Amino acid sequence: MSVTPLRHNMEHWQERVDLAAAFRWTARLNLYEAVANHFSLAVDDAGTRFLMNPNQMHFARIKASDLIELDVGDPAALEGPDAPDPTAWGLHGGLHRHCAHARCAMHVHSIFATVLASLADSRLLPIDQNCATFFNRYVIDEGYGGLAFEDEGERCARLFDDPKKKVMIMGNHGVMVIGATVAETFNRLYYFERAAETYIRALQTGQKLRVLPDEVAEKVAHEVETYPEQDIRHFNELKAILDGEGSDYAA
Repeated sequence: MSVTPLRHNMEHWQERVDLAAAFRWTARLNLYEAVANHFSLAVDDAGTRFLMNPNQMHFARIKASDLIELDVGDPAALEGPDAPDPTAWGLHGGLHRHCAHARCAMHVHSIFATVLASLADSRLLPIDQNCATFFNRYVIDEGYGGLAFEDEGERCARLFDDPKKKVMIMGNHGVMVIGATVAETFNRLYYFERAAETYIRALQTGQKLRVLPDEVAEKVAHEVETYPEQDIRHFNELKAILDGEGSDYAA
């Protein structure tokens, strides 16, 4: 397990380190669009204060100390040199205002999830174990209305009304993944993109799909949800790789 010394001159240091590691791996796995996507992590009990990437900073360069801390109730949040991207504020601010179980939120335009979001039928059918992981655990946004400024962000946030559903396939846009921790959320983001890739490639064959029965798909989804520490162990391994390479993500 990677252990990072705390920096007493900056609050929420371990949370910053974890979020920075998620940015670095999202870049390495090409699940993002350079400076255009955004992650957030609530750092208070109410979920109204959250960390976020700086405006227009490349994911591959983000360090723990670069992350900005915002308050959803601050009317001046979009002012000054450290103001967030307006669409990041609109989308993530809306989530943290209206969706208490969204402690961590990761929004990307990853290739295969975005292809899925571009289909008239954006369902992810349970054709393998990864796809079955998300059976009845996502919501499809059918009402894309442009860049995610405040009104659009509020609208999207209200679609997460079922705490069981932690992935939003954002029609004509991308994907939003939520969770309780950085490790849980990144793990879900990673496997959703893998599932979407399998599904899209299967569609490309033009052959009939081998779709699992609903009861089997639900069984798989429940088993994955309750599998002990898979997300934590996955994420700790990713941080260990970065540490072994001498990465500055934790600076």
